[in-house]
Amino acid sequence: MTARARAAQQLRASDGRVPGRRGRATREKLLSCTAEILEKTSYRDLKVIDIARCAGTSPATFYQYFNDVEAAVLELAGKLQEEGASLVELIRDSSWKGARGHQTATSLTDAFLDLWERNRAILRVVDLATAEGDLHFQNIRTHLLNEVTLALRDVIEGFREQKKQPHDLDPMAQAATLVSMLAHVAAHRYGFEFWGIRSDKMRDSVARLLYIGVTGARA
Repeated sequence: MTARARAAQQLRASDGRVPGRRGRATREKLLSCTAEILEKTSYRDLKVIDIARCAGTSPATFYQYFNDVEAAVLELAGKLQEEGASLVELIRDSSWKGARGHQTATSLTDAFLDLWERNRAILRVVDLATAEGDLHFQNIRTHLLNEVTLALRDVIEGFREQKKQPHDLDPMAQAATLVSMLAHVAAHRYGFEFWGIRSDKMRDSVARLLYIGVTGARA
């Protein structure tokens, strides 16, 4: 399937038709309202009538584009994979050596934290549904983090080949551990602040551990 065909498939209304310009605008408005309401309410309390009212339309119009609330939230969650591509690009296209390597680690930490902050409401739903065994959300979360993990694995493997990392180090395990650290800190940064840990200090600690974990060098 071509990229154009995939895009058309994603935009299809619930009855199978591909909406025109006005239809696409309505669809995006419904998605925007879904994300907006999720910022203020629980996923379990999210209702079609509230989304439609926010978008200035009717529940019937909502159902023209989405089968239910979960379908709209899944669409929003799926867009996270596109944002994750920028993290992969940063990892693969930046230098990890010396001072530039520490800057790369800091930039990746900032980008990861920023992605989580901008999509906090959606990621909260993704984490909840994943924990409850929902395979649709689980696949989205896995794909988002897996691409980042694979990119870090390749960089770590390069440093191991240069004997900067121990020969018995498993690059995939190391990468997965680092990504887990990033995800956990991003998801709980406000909890750390409640404990009296400043966000900038937490960010510096994460970047330092990321740099050491990838390169095997001292920060």
